[in-house]
This record gives sequence, C-alpha cells and structure tokens, in this order.
Amino acid sequence: MSYQNALVLNKGPQPGSGSLGRAGGATTDEDPCPSLLENQLSVDDFRKIQNAFEPSDPGQTICMSREEFMQRMTEIVGWGTKEEYGELFDKVDVAQNGFINWDKLTSFMLLALYEKDEQAKATVVPQWKDLEFLPVKHKDTIQKVIFLKSSSRYLTISKEGLLGIWGENLKLQETLPITSDATKLKHLWVTSLVSLENVNKIAVAFTSKEICFYDLLSKGEFPCQYKLQGLKGTPVCMEYWYDPLDANESVLSFGDITGKVQAIAFTMALISLFERPASAHEDEEGTVTISWAELLSGYHKCCCTLEHNLHHGDWVRQVTYDASLDAFISSTTSNTNTVVLAWREKSKKHLKLTSFNVAEGIHAFDYHSQLNLIATAGINKKVCLWNPYVVSKPVGILWGHSASVIAVQFFAARKQLFSFSKDKVLRLWDIQHQLSIQRIACSFPKSQDFRCLFHFDEAHGRLFISFNNQLALLAMKSEASTRVKSHKKAVTCVLYSSVLKQVISSDAGSTVSFWMIDTGQKIKQFTGCHGNAEISTMALDANETRLLTGSTDGTIKVWDFSGYCYHTLNVGREGAVDISQILVLKKTILVTGWERALTVFRLQNFNQFFIQPEKWKGGIQHRDDILCAAFLPPQTLVTGSYDGEIILWNNNTGNAHCVLHPDYQRLLESKPGTEPQKLFSAGRSRSTCPSTNQAALGAHSLETLAKGNNAVVGLCFLEARKTTAETGGANLVSCGGSGYVRFWDTFKKQLLAEFLAHGGVGSIIMSTDKSNQYLATGDLDGQLKIWDIEEYCLNSSKSKITQAPALIRSFRPHEDQISSLEMCKMGGHLLIISSSADGSICVTDVCGVPLWIFGQAKHGQIENCFSLPKRDTNLMKNEIQEESKREIPLLSKEESCLDLPEHSLLDKKNKDEAACNVRPSEATNSGIKYKERNIFMEKTCNLYNGKVMQKSSTSPKTCCYEGAFRSLSIGALKELPEVKKPAFLLDSEKYFREKPEEERSQIPEPPSLSETLKAVFDEKNLFPKEILDRERRAKQLCQETSSEVKIKRNKKQL
Repeated sequence: MSYQNALVLNKGPQPGSGSLGRAGGATTDEDPCPSLLENQLSVDDFRKIQNAFEPSDPGQTICMSREEFMQRMTEIVGWGTKEEYGELFDKVDVAQNGFINWDKLTSFMLLALYEKDEQAKATVVPQWKDLEFLPVKHKDTIQKVIFLKSSSRYLTISKEGLLGIWGENLKLQETLPITSDATKLKHLWVTSLVSLENVNKIAVAFTSKEICFYDLLSKGEFPCQYKLQGLKGTPVCMEYWYDPLDANESVLSFGDITGKVQAIAFTMALISLFERPASAHEDEEGTVTISWAELLSGYHKCCCTLEHNLHHGDWVRQVTYDASLDAFISSTTSNTNTVVLAWREKSKKHLKLTSFNVAEGIHAFDYHSQLNLIATAGINKKVCLWNPYVVSKPVGILWGHSASVIAVQFFAARKQLFSFSKDKVLRLWDIQHQLSIQRIACSFPKSQDFRCLFHFDEAHGRLFISFNNQLALLAMKSEASTRVKSHKKAVTCVLYSSVLKQVISSDAGSTVSFWMIDTGQKIKQFTGCHGNAEISTMALDANETRLLTGSTDGTIKVWDFSGYCYHTLNVGREGAVDISQILVLKKTILVTGWERALTVFRLQNFNQFFIQPEKWKGGIQHRDDILCAAFLPPQTLVTGSYDGEIILWNNNTGNAHCVLHPDYQRLLESKPGTEPQKLFSAGRSRSTCPSTNQAALGAHSLETLAKGNNAVVGLCFLEARKTTAETGGANLVSCGGSGYVRFWDTFKKQLLAEFLAHGGVGSIIMSTDKSNQYLATGDLDGQLKIWDIEEYCLNSSKSKITQAPALIRSFRPHEDQISSLEMCKMGGHLLIISSSADGSICVTDVCGVPLWIFGQAKHGQIENCFSLPKRDTNLMKNEIQEESKREIPLLSKEESCLDLPEHSLLDKKNKDEAACNVRPSEATNSGIKYKERNIFMEKTCNLYNGKVMQKSSTSPKTCCYEGAFRSLSIGALKELPEVKKPAFLLDSEKYFREKPEEERSQIPEPPSLSETLKAVFDEKNLFPKEILDRERRAKQLCQETSSEVKIKRNKKQL
C-alpha cells in the first residue's frame, strides 16, 4: 500500500468542518474510534506534516522529540490539542527512543490502516442472490464440482460416470460419458475427480480400484492416457497440488476405504507423469496401464509414493496436501485418529504422523494457511478450530448448529468460515471473534436422505451445494460500493450512433438507454423491451435510424428511436436461444450464437410484423456452434465457431471456401453438408488410431475443453488496409479463447501472428477504430488494454509472429467482466466506450485521459477534458464538411446495413398491422430532461449538442431534436441580389380584382345518387350475416308481439 493510498483511505473530517468522505465522493462506514486523532487527519493535514519533516538537505533526516512534535504539530496543522499529539507520538515511538521521523509516522499509519481494513473485511456480511437450481443432466449422485482456471470452465461428475462441462456463465455446454459400456455392465461407479491443471489432465477414481488420467487437450477423441491399477482399496477421495513456481513438482493424494492414505509425488510432471515400463502395454485406445506395485518398487524415476495407515480400517473421507505445512491432512468419521497429519521429513520419502481425536468423528475439514487453522465439521454439531501443531485440544469451538455439520470451507480473503449442517442450514462465521454473522436457511430439497457436496468458488463468489443429483447455486451479490452505475443490472451491449452522437446500451433487465456522448447524460430509456428476458446483443442499420435488439427469449425486435417496434424476428422458433451477434447486411440479416448454421432473415420478407427465418443456403460446414461473424465488401463473409475454426464464405452464393484454424487450414468442397477434406495440419500427430467406439463418440469428447482455448468470440476485418490483396499482410483479426488475439491473411489463407493479450482470464473481446490504428481488448476481470496495430502484420511472412504489438495503455475501468467495447472519434480524439457486468459504462481516451462513467450526477463537456491546440479555421470547415459526409452512409456501400431505399419495409408503417405491433412507448422514460442551458461553442470543437424532449407517449415518434447543430459560425451577412418581383405583385388588379357575376364559372351541381349507382344496393353483401340474422329475429319478435296485443284487444272488445 503506497503512502498516497494510505492518505486517501484515511481521509477524515476535521473539527469544525464538514465531514470529508473518501476520495471520489465515496462514503465510509462509521469509524469505530472516531475520537482518535489519527482517524481525523485529512490528506491536507498529512501534507502539512510531511512538509514539516522535509529537510533542506536531501541527505539529512529530520527527527522530532515529543515536546517538539507536540508544539510544531499544533502550529502547523492548526487544530488538535498538545495532549492528542503527545498520544500519537507515544503510539509511533514503540521503541521509546524519544524521537520519531517521517518514516516511523507513515509506517505506523500504514499498519493501522491495514488492521482497520482487515477488521472491516472480517465483519462484512455477503449478500446473496436467490437460490438457483442448475439444469443438470446427471441421473445419479454428483460426486465433485471443480473449476478449471485455464479454460474458465466448471466440471461436474456423477456416480454413473457422466461428466458435465459448464461455461463460466454456468450454462451447460456438453455432457460426456467417461465410462465405457463394459464398465457400466460391471456396475462400477465414479468416486472422485481432480484436475491436474499444470499438465491439462483430469484424474478420475473408480470403484474398480483404478485411477484413470484423461487428456484435456485431445482432438477428435477422448483418450484415457494412463490407467493406474492394482490399488489395495477403492479410492473414495482425491486431491491434487502443484507448485506454481515449478509446475514439475506436484502431488496427487488419495484415501481409500481401508483407511490408507497414499500419495504420488511427481518430479517431472510437465515432461511425463509416468515412465513407460517394459511391462506396460497399450490397448486399442492407446492407454498405458501402470500397476501400483511398479510405483512402490521405485521403477518410475519421475515419481515416488508415500502412504500411511493410521486410520486403521476407517474410510478416509477427505485428504489434502498443504505445501506450507508440507504435510498430508486426512480425516474419518471415527472418534480416534479423527484427523491425521502426516508430515514429510527432509528426505521427502518418510512421514511423521500426528493426530487429534474428535468425539463422534467429523465429516469434513478445511485448512487456512494464513491463519494456520484447521476447521472440522463435527458430527456432534460443533465446528472446531485447531492449530496443527497443538493436537491436545481445539483453539476455538463454534456453537450454533442444531444438527451434525457436514461441510466446512474457509472464505480465505475475508478470514471467514462457511459451515453447512444436515438440517440444511448454512452459517458464516467471523473467525477472529468466533461468532456467527450470517445464517441462511434456503428452500433446499426436503428429502431427509441425501448426499451433500459443498464447494465455494471464492474467485467468482459462487457457492455450490449438491443434493444427490441436484445442484444448487448461491451467488454473491456484488459489493455495495460507491461506484457510479449506469444500469441497475449488468450491461450486455453498447453501441455508438455517429449520426445522433449518442451511445445506446442494453442490460440484463431488458432495458435500453440512450446517452449523450459529449456530456454522459441519459436522454431516454426503454424498459421491458423483451419482457423480463435479457437483451444479449444489439445492432444498428446503415442510416442508424433503426435499432435491432436480440434477446434470450429467442426473438429479435426492430425499433425506431422513439420506442416503436416494427417487426419481431422469430429466431428461436418459439424457443429460447443464446443470440451472440446480429450482422445486418444489404439484403439479409444474419444471426449467430446457438447452432452450427447461420440463421437468415431476408429483407424482402419484411412485409409482416412477425418474420420467420430461412435456411442458410451454404448449409452446415461448422463442427460447433457459430459465435460470431464479419463481412468485407463486396462479398466476403467469415464466421467463427466455438472449436476455433473460421470459415470463409461467398455471401452471394453461400459457398464455403476454406477453414482457418490456429493448428491447421483446410479447403472445403462447394456442396454444403459434405465432409471437408483436410489438406494440411500443423497440429499434433498421433501414433495410435482411435477405436470405432471412440470415433462414434464424436462430439462426446473432452475436445470441448480444448476448443474453449481457441473459441472465436470476435471477428473484425481491417477495412482500412486497402492494399492487403496485392502486398499481403493481415486483414482479419480474431479473439477469444484463452486471451489470444490472432491476425489472419484471408487472401493467402494464413495465420500471420498470434499473441497472448490477457493471460489466465479466459475469453476476451475486442474492438478497433475505423482507421485500424488501435485495437482495444477487454477481459473477464474488467481489464482493458489498448494496442497500436498500425504497423503490425502489414506484410506476409512465412513464420508466425508471436511478439505482441506495442501496448499503449493497460488499465482497469470496471470491477467485473467487460461485456462490450466500442471506439469512436469525437473532437479529434479517439474515445473508447466500454460496458461491464458491474452495471457501468465508461468513456476514456485512447491515450489515457479518463472522462466519465455514464450515470454520474455531475455532467461535463468533452472539450473541457482535453487541451486542444488552435487550428486553422478553414481547415476546420473542410473537416466539418468531410465529417458530415461520413455521417450519412451511402446506400450503395456493401456494408453491414439494411437496404432501406430498395426495401423500405423497416421504415414503412403498415396501418393495418398497427393493432398488433408491440410498443414499449407506454413505458418509455425520458430519464433526466435537459434543462435550459447556454452552451458556448468553441471554434475548435465540432461536437453535436442538442436537446431531446419527449412528447406524448401515444405517438410513435415521441422525441424531437432542438438545436441539433454540428457547428456555428458568426460573420457578416452577404448582400442578397435584387429579386425581380412577380407579375401578380406588379399588376395586382389584373389578378385579384372582382369579376362580374356573369363571368364567374358556374359550379356544376353534383349528379343524383340514382344516376351514379352502378349496381343494386344489397344489404346482404354490406353487413355481416350475424347482424342481419339478429335484425330478422327482432322483426319477427316484434311482429309476434304486436299480433298478440291485437288479439287481446279484440277479446276485450267482445
């Protein structure tokens, strides 16, 4: 923590002055000791104190005695008593030397702030979202949930051997059976699963007393690389650890039903886990079988084994290895030797055993290395805290559960502890005070007999609790911070309209907002555009007068900027789909995201409100879901899929030409649906051929995890590079996967360069400016990087470039993942607009000037954020003319646009369909209305400043623009040439005098109705049959009634 940060955190009120919040207007919690002098010193006070300690000679250090410090501080700071400064001096002078200097004072303040922050973290109670049950496909008990950092994916495995692969957004991507049919016939179960992340493998334990190692980087097959057999007991729990500084050093530990704790310590894991012994043999699937006896004999020089049997026949419920202790920790449900610590001695081959006993045993434990505490989940309803070096009794006991505790896990960053009991009550404990600070009793399943799995993913704030084959999720809400939020919910997409000079944003709550780019002020807002469904992506047409929104409800809607919906495109065919991109071309709209083929809407069919999709004439060429697409005029279309393949298409014919992949390229046949022929490959060659069984698995392979590393999330053509076809060089950029950015030459069908833009954060997104000078990339942690690509990959090369382009700037404008990026030019400056899942939209300059976050209370002007040089007035006028020409796109341009003049169906309103059009204009909110304001327009600023005022919500067009000028110029008016007066002004008598009555033309009388009637009037053809029948029955009833009345009168007269 730097000195400046310390001052900012410690900024407090001064006596007699208003309360000073934290920097940036943030509010702080009440200080537990507000009366202490050090808690009231402000930043300005510390600057004064620092100046008092500054020597005239830089080589000297000024020290002050107690009396001198008291006297000078009261004079310099200007408030506070001598006694208070004396107390502060005594706290700083711990060694009682009788003097202090500036270093001692700042060290004391930093330590005090650190302790204060730690106490604040420990007492923060997390807020949780509603309990959610994930749509699993497991038929049997879920045995393990793990998170793969390398690919940002979750894995779940159940007892029957079904492996579930989940995206970071917790959407199920694929389920794979890892047990063969022969294994199922033997009724063998999966007992545990661990990830060997340093070598990209997983290990699965079976009731057949085997541990199988599967390769996550396999392509086209699902191989079991190693099979460890001959174990004396069935392994029921496993744990894996590797040294982050030396990934060759790793330990796989496991416990079995006989009470044995065994471990394999690998010393060359990156090279090979096991050596190939002479007795080893490969089966048809290429699996190397290794016996446990060979490991014990020491044949394998790259690993060694360790074991102990202190649990004496009791099932080992949990085992782990901790590097800070250099010991194995294991537990059972027995009341003797309940927890055993096996310490590795210097030779690393022998174990020294210690244990402690817990009455009635425990279900689980967890270890916190910083606190040096072991927490145990007791069957006796107690949560005990143990020092691993003191085995006689626990150092703390947490009381509060009314049933046996079945799971515990530390919240390491906050030094808190989770515990879960058999009565389905979740508690959160403050370790320092040993108090329960939160109790959660959710609507968990009511079944009494269940097996529970408890896993807390601290990095993402997600708590997984399984009940047999059900998986529940408790997600933490983001911390309530003073950061400005643009939307109440996560922002999913952001667009920039160069015509209106406005930013359009959407969120997960189906809300669309409009913002002024030059001030950051909200103009209007449409709510409930797709009901409660999330808006996942948006797009604009060429004229930027229509907005297309795609939602998870499986529809795309076409709007104008007043909130009127013209069309609904039924993308998902009445089903929910994940729409990742809407690409609007001249005559078609292409939609991607959830299947291997493109979904097409043709503008010639836009004559109704509900539009149905058509089939892509190119058929299915991708092997996985298409995630993105890009278009290069006049006819080149590229699509990227989840498996990392990029396919080049002819948009006019629908024919696919070539497949680009980081490891290979291949040509495609012209007929869709045929199996493509692989020409050449740069991937790994395999010595063994997959068996028929595994070839049949196809998509059911762990290739999905390797695909995620190469998944193409974004594609962008470098259209400014006009001469790429002749001179070579990159004209296509792709991103995604594990943070890689790749540059391609689509003419030579070659990968020219790839570099790691963001490491260890999973998938990334990108955006580039129109001149293709800069590339902006954003990741899941909210980090934004700006790269200079103007001179990058301008020429083709035989070897692939791995060096990254020049990094201009790297910063973190958001607290959560960046969901969308846009780049635009304003006032001669390139701006980057980024949106995030934290609900904020940030605008920043490419060179590092932060502007604002949309939604903040104080609005400014972009010209005030830059110091612009004076420019020639004539040059400015020329640029304004050029800019105005660029603002109105030419309709003949084969860009991603709607061909509105030829197909004016998006602009045209069908009055007959007005009744069925869905319009959210009733819910349209103008947000903060502009107040009357006078704006001084500088000559160097050619910005658009206008007012948008909302009119009646019943009108389809609810907004008008006042003062929409691009620039103002004041000068002398030119003299107008003399205008010749028209004849009716020179001789008004001739044109306007009264005419005599006889000269006036007689108005002809209209013909009579009988003369103009062409056909006999027939009311049967005019009125509906139901009205005529009703009138006929009424006449009959009237006649019958009148006749009855007449008969009665006649009888009375008689």
